Formats: sequence, structure tokens, C-alpha cells
Amino acid sequence: MPRHVPLPLLVALFCVLWSSAFAGAKLALADCPPLILLAVRLLLAGTLMLALAPLWDGGERRRGLPPVGRRDLVVLALIGILNNAVYLGLNWTALTFTSSAYTAVLTSCLPLLVALVAGPLLGERMNPRKWAGIALGLLGVVIVLRSRLVGAHESVTGTLLIAGGVTALAAGTLGFKYFAPRGGIWSGNAIQCLAGGIVLVPVALATESLADIHVTANLLVGFAFLVVGVSIGGYGLWYYLLTRSSATAASSLHFLMPPLGLFFGWLLLGESVPPLDFLGIAPIALGIWLVTRPARGAA
Repeated sequence: MPRHVPLPLLVALFCVLWSSAFAGAKLALADCPPLILLAVRLLLAGTLMLALAPLWDGGERRRGLPPVGRRDLVVLALIGILNNAVYLGLNWTALTFTSSAYTAVLTSCLPLLVALVAGPLLGERMNPRKWAGIALGLLGVVIVLRSRLVGAHESVTGTLLIAGGVTALAAGTLGFKYFAPRGGIWSGNAIQCLAGGIVLVPVALATESLADIHVTANLLVGFAFLVVGVSIGGYGLWYYLLTRSSATAASSLHFLMPPLGLFFGWLLLGESVPPLDFLGIAPIALGIWLVTRPARGAA
């Protein structure tokens, strides 16, 4: 990932790719079972990134990046299982009977889970300003969440699946920062995708049927976006941002997912947006600013 690209631009691109993934997945899942689609997506994305890794990660190795060892492979594989097989597997299963906007809102609770553990595990300092930002972000999420629950009939089972997925993503985020596995962004992401895909294949084949796959334009377009835009672009940016900032600051970007998730759900799927949803955007934006704002005098 080129370091001369301004960080705010990378943050904006990540937020767009990550939040639109919920609507993109919902679009493709109408014509393919979730775990089969996810397994194929991960295996294809991992293979593509592994082939391209020598070109894109070569510059980092020339700058003295240590080679990937056995420990790094194990750590990357475990993080990939958490972030891809468990998080996405649970989320995509939930998406078959919940709205993409609702999924985006619940997933935005990631920063709270990370912040609660980042202090004792990673030694990240949580001052009152950051806690205030977390609280404001959660307030915005609660406003949007209440609006969705009152105005629509979301599934309790779907809610529990999404909550389990977010917990897995938080564990993967903290694991990435704590163990700091070596390797380039592309090769590391490739290993994680392949690990998640390999774990999902037997589960998908045992629980879903290939006969339920219907090749349509929506499936092909949604699948292509998920492979290139999300698995390669979105996750690559996510791990790059984790190397440039703290786990708490990076994960706070997920507070942007409710408004963006609502927007893409409306734009791509025609999902309704209750007016009360918009009231949650202001505290979410302010919360992100408080959490990510550098301390006075910091470089």
C-alpha cells in the first residue's frame, strides 16, 4: 500500500467499500446460499492476492520487511478464520433474513468491544475524550437501531448471529494488533482469505445445496464486487489502517457504517430509511472525531 496516499483518502475509501459490502452481499445472496458464496469468494480472492503479492509486497521486502515465519502463518490463518469464516459466515447467514442496514448498524458496535479490551491487552490509553467519543458513537447507533426495530420487524435470531460475528471480528482485530504477524498487506490478506475459505468449504457443502445457485446478473455483479472491492480492497485497507493507527482508533471507523449502510441499502436495494435514522448520524460523526483525533502535541 503506497504510503504517499493521504490517510483521510484511504479512510474514506475503506468506509465506502466496507459499508457497501452489506448491500452487495444481500444482492448476491438472493441467488446463492451464503456459505457457498462466501467460501468461493474467499478462495478466489485469496488466490488472486497470492498471485499478485510478489508484485505489490516486493517493495516492502526491499525496505527490510522480515520474512513470514511459521508463527506468522499460524497467526494469520487464525485471524482469517475469525474475520472471514466466523464473522462473515454469521453475518451473511443473518443477511438472508435481515436487512443490510440493520446488519451495518449492529456491526458498528465493534469499537466498543475493541476499546473494552485494548487497554489491558494492548496497553492503549483510553482517556475521557476517547470514552466520550465511544459513548457518543454508541448513542448514535442506539438511535438508528431503535428506529429500525420500531419501523421494521427484524429477526432476533439474525440479531444474535450478527452479534456473534462482531465479537469474532473484534477478536481478530485485537489478535492482529497483539501478535503483529509479519508479512505484506497482500500476502497476509491472501493467507487469511484462503484459511477462511478452506474452513468454510466442508461446512457449506454439508449444510447447503449447489442446486440453490442461480446464475443471474445480480449474482455475478455482486460476487465480482465482493471479491475485488471488499475482500481485496476493503480488507487490504483495513489491515493497512491497523498498521497506521491504534486498534481503538481504527475500529472507531465502524461508527460510520450505520449512515453509510443505510444509504447503500436504500440506493442498491430500495430499503426504506425512517427519518429517525438521520438523527443518529451527528453523534456518530462527533464520536469518530473524538476517538481518532490525535492527542495534543502528537506527531
